[in-house]
Amino acid sequence: MKRIDHVAIQVNNVKESVSWYLDNFDCMILYCDDTWAFLQFDNIKLALVLESEHPLHIAFKVNKINGVEHRDGSIGKYIEDNSGNKIELIQYEKEKEHN
Repeated sequence: MKRIDHVAIQVNNVKESVSWYLDNFDCMILYCDDTWAFLQFDNIKLALVLESEHPLHIAFKVNKINGVEHRDGSIGKYIEDNSGNKIELIQYEKEKEHN
């Protein structure tokens, strides 16, 4: 069974957006650099991405995927649904898994 892992939205400035979310919501930073950030909420993660780096997408956690390794050690692969929406399939190593 796959579950939703995160949703990615595009922002103009990653670090300014991280500050805004931290000021306005109860969340914590899992990862942050100049091109993307990963925030943990109680029920889901939110990726803040630059348009030039990552597409808008929803990600589903899977047990095994043949994809590309990300900077945080996860492995991901983008596919499209029948309407052209970007879907990321993402796999985490057990010790690096973000809950």
